[in-house]
Amino acid sequence: MVSGTAGELCVARAMKNVGEVTRFTPAAIGRVFFEAVQQGWMWLGVFLMAIGFFSLLGVLSLENVSFVVPVTAFSYAVGTLGGKFFLGEKVTARRWMGVLLVCAGVAFVIIGKH
Repeated sequence: MVSGTAGELCVARAMKNVGEVTRFTPAAIGRVFFEAVQQGWMWLGVFLMAIGFFSLLGVLSLENVSFVVPVTAFSYAVGTLGGKFFLGEKVTARRWMGVLLVCAGVAFVIIGKH
């Protein structure tokens, strides 16, 4: 979960370096694609997301999906923290409240397992 979310944050940083897509013509999309694949953050992000995906497969082979999938919601908290501190995004109090609610839900799932 942490690896996958860290990968998403790296890809987001790469895309912020590339810049906003303003035109959706084949040439403009091709330009964005070729600029994106030249970003080190993009490749690190893809690598981390692959680790996250294969880790999820491993965990699903050990635990019930009814436990694993709700616990992966904790990635919303990791993503919000990463957005704030790694990407420098402004996170409102209302968004933090939502993250806390998600974390409370994950806690209930974990407590309910035992």
